[in-house]
Amino acid sequence: MDYKLLKIAVINSLLVLVYVTVVTTIMQVIENRANPEDNFFGPVAFLMLFVLSAAVVGSLIFVRPAMIYLSGGKKEGVQLLAYTIACLLVLTIIVLILIAVL
Repeated sequence: MDYKLLKIAVINSLLVLVYVTVVTTIMQVIENRANPEDNFFGPVAFLMLFVLSAAVVGSLIFVRPAMIYLSGGKKEGVQLLAYTIACLLVLTIIVLILIAVL
C-alpha cells in the first residue's frame, strides 16, 4: 500500500466532504430566506451550482489520478483513484450512520 497516495486520497475526499457541507449549508440558508423556485433565476442558480459542483468534485477526484496516469504512472494513477473512491465510500457510510443516529 502506497501511503503517500492514500494520504492524497484522504485529503481529497475530506475536501469533497467540506465542499458538499458548505454548499448544503448555503442551500439551506437560501431556502430558509427565500423560495428560489418562484422566479426564473431559481432553476438557473440550481443548474449553475450543479455544474460548478461537478467541476469542483470532478477535479478533486479525477485530475491528479489522470495526471499521474498520463505521465507514465499507470498503476499509481489507478491506485489513487481507487483509494479516493474508497475514502468517499467510507465518508458516505459515516454520514449515513450519523443521519440514522441523530
